[in-house]
Amino acid sequence: MNLSLWGIRNPMPAALIFAILCVLGLVGLGKLPISQLPDFVTPEISVTIKLPGATPNQLETDVTRRVEDAVASIASIDKLSSIISEGQSKTRIIFDLGQDMDRALQAVRDAVERTRPDLPQDIEEPVIARVSLFGPTLLGYAVVADRMAPDELSWFVDDTVRKALFSVAGVGQVQRSGGVEREVRVDLRPDSLQAFGLTAGTVSGQLARLQVELSGGRTTLGGGEQAVRTVATVRTAADLANYPISLPDGRSVRLSSLATVIDGTAEPREIALLNGKPVVSLAIQRAEDTSAVAVGGAVRKKIAELEAAHPGVSFVEVASGVEPAKASYDASVTMLLEGALLAVIVVWLFLRDWRATWITALALPLSVLPTFAVMQYLGFSLNLLSLLAFAVVIGVLVDDAIVEIENIAQHRAMGKAPRQAAIDAADEIGIAVIATSATLAAVFVPVAFMPGEIGLYFREFGWTAAAAVLFSLLVARLLTPMLAAQFMGKSSTVSPEPGWMPRYLSWVEAALRHRGRTLAVALGTFVVSLAIVPLIPTTFLPASDQSRTDLLVNLPPGARLSDTLAAAEQVRALLQPMPELKNVFAQIGSPLLGGYDASTQADVRKAALTLEFSADRKRPIQDIETEVRERLRDLPGVRVSFAAQAPGDRLDIVLAGKDSQQLAIAGRSVEAALRTLPGLGSVASTASLLNPEIVIVPDAARAADLGVSTVDIAAAARIATSGDFRRNLAKLNLADRQIPIRVQIADSSLSDTALLSLLRVPSRNGTVPLSSVATIRDGSGPAQIERFNRERNIKVSAELNGLPLGNVTADLRRMPAMDTLPPGVRIIPSGDAEAFAEMFLGFGLAMLAGIVSVYLVLLLLFRSALQPLVILISVPLCGAGAFGGLLLTGYALSLPSLIGLLLLTGVATKNAILIVDYALIGERDQGLSRHDAIIAACRKRARPVIMTTLAMGAGMLPVALALGADGNFRAPLGAAVIGGLLTSTLLSLVAVPAAYSVAADLIDWWRRKNGDMPNSPPQRLSSAAGGN
Repeated sequence: MNLSLWGIRNPMPAALIFAILCVLGLVGLGKLPISQLPDFVTPEISVTIKLPGATPNQLETDVTRRVEDAVASIASIDKLSSIISEGQSKTRIIFDLGQDMDRALQAVRDAVERTRPDLPQDIEEPVIARVSLFGPTLLGYAVVADRMAPDELSWFVDDTVRKALFSVAGVGQVQRSGGVEREVRVDLRPDSLQAFGLTAGTVSGQLARLQVELSGGRTTLGGGEQAVRTVATVRTAADLANYPISLPDGRSVRLSSLATVIDGTAEPREIALLNGKPVVSLAIQRAEDTSAVAVGGAVRKKIAELEAAHPGVSFVEVASGVEPAKASYDASVTMLLEGALLAVIVVWLFLRDWRATWITALALPLSVLPTFAVMQYLGFSLNLLSLLAFAVVIGVLVDDAIVEIENIAQHRAMGKAPRQAAIDAADEIGIAVIATSATLAAVFVPVAFMPGEIGLYFREFGWTAAAAVLFSLLVARLLTPMLAAQFMGKSSTVSPEPGWMPRYLSWVEAALRHRGRTLAVALGTFVVSLAIVPLIPTTFLPASDQSRTDLLVNLPPGARLSDTLAAAEQVRALLQPMPELKNVFAQIGSPLLGGYDASTQADVRKAALTLEFSADRKRPIQDIETEVRERLRDLPGVRVSFAAQAPGDRLDIVLAGKDSQQLAIAGRSVEAALRTLPGLGSVASTASLLNPEIVIVPDAARAADLGVSTVDIAAAARIATSGDFRRNLAKLNLADRQIPIRVQIADSSLSDTALLSLLRVPSRNGTVPLSSVATIRDGSGPAQIERFNRERNIKVSAELNGLPLGNVTADLRRMPAMDTLPPGVRIIPSGDAEAFAEMFLGFGLAMLAGIVSVYLVLLLLFRSALQPLVILISVPLCGAGAFGGLLLTGYALSLPSLIGLLLLTGVATKNAILIVDYALIGERDQGLSRHDAIIAACRKRARPVIMTTLAMGAGMLPVALALGADGNFRAPLGAAVIGGLLTSTLLSLVAVPAAYSVAADLIDWWRRKNGDMPNSPPQRLSSAAGGN
């Protein structure tokens, strides 16, 4: 079906089609959520099992290995990794992409359930959940209330604030850190226990039975049926102090005779501070498929309502993912409008006809708006990458309309009526326009199918760009000819031949006379581009300039919470004089409030500090971070590093093997090698992290004689030092909650191992001291164990401090330490280095698939195996300009610049198609010689080629200038595209005619060899396609 002819003959239906598409697009735009990055559910399931007080070594043996063995038999598992810290084992099961994650989740649950009898009885209920990635924390708040006690503020946040925030539509999770937990402590006196023949476990067990509510059946009293309940409980700490404890001889004694009962708070394991002042913090995350901007606005409104309702409470925002998403959206929209305006100006400068210009300009909104409907249908959002797709194609969207309108203007100059000029011009250029858009779509679609996690990110980019290009094709074929027939009128004339045309044609003549030299120059240009590549640094993402940055403070194993608090305050004091610093929010002993580092876990020897700097500061964040490093360089006994704000901020080298000692040796060797590389910061290895431990070794023979079991020894030590497991604790009943009652030996009675040896443990004939059945000694064990695919591994990490990830990785590979690893130890891809390699592989495959797809599209349209290769010769000509642009501007070869190279793969073929198409028309339909047909094609198509190139370059100019939020991310893309456009256009205008001439001669030679007519004209592109 000839769409152009149908549109010219039926203008109202054609206009109605686009009116409907635009309305659908506007509706879709209103429903699209705004976020910083695409939302996607990763093919990952986590299994978290807690056993309070257990060491990493114990958890690895008793829990982690058994869970890993149980789930390893599930089909389609890609990776299996575990992180084991004190009291917690977390196993991550990563499946192949495309798996049914509901079935995978059920399979993991079944596997863990089957191995449950082999796990320790005292573990908490395993938490098995799918992992979703919805970006960093949406909003973080520090809650301050000077008139509330710490326990009152904590309960207010839990009972009032969190409930109010969960009522906000789109809020997925609200986590509290800092503050305290109310708890009734029963501090036992060892001398009293010994005097009455009791143990800490005996007392804890009796108190666990004080909270009882049992059914007593039912009865009929007073003429009605009533239930009977038996309730045993206490409601105050004073009641608890008077609770009778049974003695071995049958008597009882009040609890107050054995212990001091305190209605207080639990031992703090985390602290939140705002500028040195204790606060309670909240981290709010949004639900899937919700808008960061909309949910963030609703949360802020709810926070304002809470502040108004509770005048003594203030909420200070300490983290935000709303502003980056909103700023990225605003900057993208502004950039699109600026690029569109510049592209339209270029069109007007060439056509000098306002009617032709506005008809061409209509292609922009009429291509973009329907794309929003497609995005909404596919469940996309307005994020950095989907909006980047529009930025990439903004100059391309007018290309087809430019070619159409310029060709119509040429036919109007021949004296044809507007309607006939539109029909003839559209028929002449139709298949060329279809071919150029089809090749671009063929380049973008493979991006949506890139493998790995990088492919999940770019799914929205690929489909959005392809949809916009195809809608621009529909505009050019259906609407542009119709509008030209209706509105261009008699005033439409073509501008005289530009002054540069004769000189250009003389270059083409020279190229045709010296075809070998011309193609050699083109090949030389490609070789030069390859030579430039090693000179360009490589990294994952360009550095960003944000107002917040995160510091991680690490103390040696064995440090207490108070030590970490003192170190964090020392860091704050050293940074406080910095003039740009506004706030310092610190979380001691709890994970990072925001950011992308999913491996961060709670640990009392760790602190996370969020530094907020003034938005109107003079210096970029990179310079400020450099000063921070200088100020903290000589801090003794503390390791300070910047948290990874995004992929590419850190280098991780992961070593795996079965022999722990060989792993440790390899880890120290690689760590030493990393320290020799200049520019890296905070080099550390998990091999050197050993926690001090107190090891109790039972005397099996003596324990058997006295009737003491190993379980009794462990329980006595646990209850005496930290209390029983939480689920076994007694509860104090209040009207609105239950307060746990923790029984343990008073801290003052356990100040050294000698006092610990005096603990009483139950035996066959009463109690005996711990020292009579066990030996107590000092020991050590790993502070954290990491495993990959059921083997231990060691991670050696370093801050890149702005250095290109690819360059640092290459330098490290050349070091002797990487070639002399101990037997059985190997390096496994992990972290940013793995993502970096995956990114280059994914884009390489996407480019290859795109080129193959372009060739197949051209093969179908040309019905020739050789002519598509003529068109594809323009692709390598982009390299010199693209890589040269990156080299001159100082940008690294990174993710955005790879997107630019991908775009150039499709754009470069557009220009060649226009020239080759008209050369075929000249030979077949106009009876021109090959030489004259090539010259005629260059004369007629050079102008639209340059127009489309300049329009696209103008559209990319705001991108290259790094204007607005995320400008540093987009700028390398603009530099690569503009540079590639320049070299590809300038060289292809000369090289493509020469290549076409050579290819046509080869086709003639082949026909002569096979007995065909040697002078039969080549197949015309438009005729070959059978209409348009």
